[in-house]
Amino acid sequence: MFFQIIDILGTIAFAISGVLVALDKKMDPFGVLIIAFVTAVGGGTLRDVLIGQTPVSWMTNMTYVYVIFAATVFAVVFRNKINYLRKSLFLFDTIGIGLYTVVGIEKGLVAELHPIICIALGTMTACFGGVIRDILCNEIPVIFRKEIYATACILGGLTYFGLRELPILNNWVFVIAGAVVIIVRLIVVRFKISLPSLYKE
Repeated sequence: MFFQIIDILGTIAFAISGVLVALDKKMDPFGVLIIAFVTAVGGGTLRDVLIGQTPVSWMTNMTYVYVIFAATVFAVVFRNKINYLRKSLFLFDTIGIGLYTVVGIEKGLVAELHPIICIALGTMTACFGGVIRDILCNEIPVIFRKEIYATACILGGLTYFGLRELPILNNWVFVIAGAVVIIVRLIVVRFKISLPSLYKE
């Protein structure tokens, strides 16, 4: 139950981040819904296909579809209350990657995959919805820029497996590992920390 709550919270966060980008691009209602949908389920769909879990989770559990619709309507109706679109987008995107990282890792563990593969699955789950969103919105995906994005997910994944070796309840492992992703992302943006570029003048 706790795991499903984390998954739904991640879905809400990413759906809202998709809505904010679509509104920023002045899309029509259909476009806003599509961007919200692919942002919310894009990474999870790729993950489920890779581990052979088909039909993918949102096709077998309509809760995710209802949650995305509700989050989209909420974000559109209260868009004037959500001030500073850029800051709001960053916040919901950051929460989304933190929650989805641990969801992807847990799915990998259920499939009995190696920890490294589980971390890769967590990173893909967290990042690829945003990649699809940015491509559809004609933006260079954040993961491909200098910003530390996927690295935060990897650090969260390492934390997850480190905590599993300690006598800590699984629920706390989820919460702490997800929080590590969120905190790292907040810190690197706040202090403008980035990976070095391979491009030379």
